[in-house]
Amino acid sequence: MFRSLVLATALVFGAGLPALAQGAPALPPAFETVSGEAFVSSRPDTLLIDVREPAEWEQTGTPAGAKLISGSRSDFIEAVLEAVGGDKTKPVAVICRSGSRSVKAAERLTASGFTRVTNVGDGMVGRDGQGKGWLAAGLPTQSYKPAE
Repeated sequence: MFRSLVLATALVFGAGLPALAQGAPALPPAFETVSGEAFVSSRPDTLLIDVREPAEWEQTGTPAGAKLISGSRSDFIEAVLEAVGGDKTKPVAVICRSGSRSVKAAERLTASGFTRVTNVGDGMVGRDGQGKGWLAAGLPTQSYKPAE
């Protein structure tokens, strides 16, 4: 009797698992979060994207060599895709002021199929538990010159 009950339970629940797995939404791949210092020292071939707004770029400057694509743009994903030549497997990293908007940008990129995304979690000015920030760490910056 016990064997029959175990077998019946396994069949009922076991048969349901593949169906549940098939109907479950796929989760986007995870992204890694690092400090600005770790990013500079370990990811020389990664495209860094500053997702802040132009007024912020003007106020603090931008990370040297970063591509400037505001996360609030309606075509943000398309602009990043263009920046990597259409290759969603190229490594990209995102940075913002303190790490909040860059998390959202990293989530959007991974949900859109980008497979090698890094979040610079301490951002430009630092964030508790993430690092001191790009500026305080003395990492390379450049002045922002708005297009005229």
